[in-house]
Amino acid sequence: MGIEIEDKFDVPDDYEVPDLSKFGEVLGPRSYQLVALYYDTPDLRLAARGITLRRRRGGADPGWHLKLPRAKGARQEIQLPLTRSTKIVPSELAGLVQAYTRGAALAPVAELDSRRSVRVVSGLVEVADDRVKGTVLGDEPRVERWREVEAELLEQGDPKLLAKVGKRLRKAGAVPAGTGSKLARLLKPAPPARVQVGDGTAADVVIAYLAGHVDALLAQDPRTRRAEEDAVHQMRVACRRMRSALKAFKTVVQDTVHLQDELKWLGTVLGEARDLEVIRARFARHLESLPPEQVVGPIQARLGDDLGAREEEAYGRIREALSGGRYYALLDALDGLVADPSLGKAAKKPADDVLPAIADKNWKRVTKAYDTAQTIAEPEQREIAMHDVRKAAKRARYTAEALGMGDLAKRAESIQDVLGLHQDGVVAQETLAKEAETARQAGEDTFTYGVLVGIERATAERAQADFPEVWAGVQTG
Repeated sequence: MGIEIEDKFDVPDDYEVPDLSKFGEVLGPRSYQLVALYYDTPDLRLAARGITLRRRRGGADPGWHLKLPRAKGARQEIQLPLTRSTKIVPSELAGLVQAYTRGAALAPVAELDSRRSVRVVSGLVEVADDRVKGTVLGDEPRVERWREVEAELLEQGDPKLLAKVGKRLRKAGAVPAGTGSKLARLLKPAPPARVQVGDGTAADVVIAYLAGHVDALLAQDPRTRRAEEDAVHQMRVACRRMRSALKAFKTVVQDTVHLQDELKWLGTVLGEARDLEVIRARFARHLESLPPEQVVGPIQARLGDDLGAREEEAYGRIREALSGGRYYALLDALDGLVADPSLGKAAKKPADDVLPAIADKNWKRVTKAYDTAQTIAEPEQREIAMHDVRKAAKRARYTAEALGMGDLAKRAESIQDVLGLHQDGVVAQETLAKEAETARQAGEDTFTYGVLVGIERATAERAQADFPEVWAGVQTG
C-alpha cells in the first residue's frame, strides 16, 4: 500500500521530453510494455468515482492494483501479487470497493497496452512517457491511441522537485491532462448524478454540503474496512454531519426522517470500535505517565490487549455491516438525496435570506437546553440534561460550519469540547470500574485501577468546574 502523487500531461505525438539534468542526475530512459486489464461494474461505478482496479503485466510492479482517490493529484494504491486468473478479482480488493459496487459483479471493461519510456530524476521523481493503445471491451470493442507523460513523486521525494519537473514539461509543450487517469480518458464515465438548482440558493449550499460528506463517507469506507488510522472516526463524523444537516435544514431538504435514522444506525455501528480505540489510547497515555512503582499487576495487558481484542471484534461487526443490504440501501438513498432530493419551500430562496436564521435557531437550542438543565436540582438528572446541551452544541457547530460561520462554530465547539471532556472522564471511570472488577475476580492487584480512576475523576471535575467560565465566554463572544 502506498500514496501515489503524480502530475499527468497530455502531449502531441511528436512531443520531445526535455532535458531534465538541471534538476539532478537523470537515469534512463528505460523501456517497458505494460498490459493492464481493468475491472468495473457494467455501469462503470468505479470509474465514475475515479477508482481504478486493474490486473497488470510487465514493468517493475506487475500485479493487481487498486487506486483510490485521496486528494487532488494523490491516490492511495493497494497492490497484491499477480494471479493466474483474469476472470476473478482477488476477494480482498473486491471487498474494498463494495461501497461502490453494492453487490454488482466486477468484470473486465477495458484493456490498456502502454509502451512506456521511463526516466528517473535525482532518484526522486519518475517521468514516464507513455504511448497508449486503449481498448473498450464489449460486444463492439472500440480502440483509441494517444500519448501522455506522467511525473510521479517517488518515496522520500520532494514535492518542490515534482513541481519544477512539471513546469519544465509544460514549457516543452505538455498540457495538464484533461482526465485523472488513462481509464477515465478511454471510458469517459458519467459523473455521479447531482440535482441542478439555482446558484446561490439555499438548496445549492445545502446539497453541495451533503454531497461533499457523501463523498467523504465513501472515501473512508475502504480505509475503515482496513482499520486504517482515524478512518472509522472520519466515517462516523461524515454520518453525524449529514444527519445534523438534514435535521437543521429540513425546510430546504425534506422527507429525510428515515435517512436520518439509518445514518444514526451506521454511526452507532462505527461508534463501538471508535470509542474503544479512543479509550485504549487514553489509558495507554495515562500508564506511560505514571511512575513505574505505581503500575502493578497485568493492567497494561488488560487495558491494552483486552480492549484491543474487543476493538478488533467491533471492527469485525463493522465489516459485516458494511457488506450488507441495509448499508447498500443507505448508500443508494444518499445517492438519491444528492441526485433527486425532495426540496422544501425554502430551497429556491437566496441562501443568505434563509440559512443564517437556521444557524441562529440552532444556537438558541443550546441556550434553551442549558437553561432547562439549570432548573434541575437532582445532580444525576442535571448531568443527563447537560449531555443534551452538548448534543445541541454539536448540532449548532455542524450547522454553522456548513454555512461558513466560523465564529458561531467556534463558540459551539468550545461548549462541546468542555462537556465532552467531562463525559469522557465519566465513561472512562465506568470502563475502569468494570475492568477492575474483572481483575479483582482473577485475584490481581487493582491498585493502579484506583490511580487511573482518580485521574479520570479529576479530569471530569475540572471540566465541570471550567464550564461556567466557558459558558460566560461564549455568551459575550
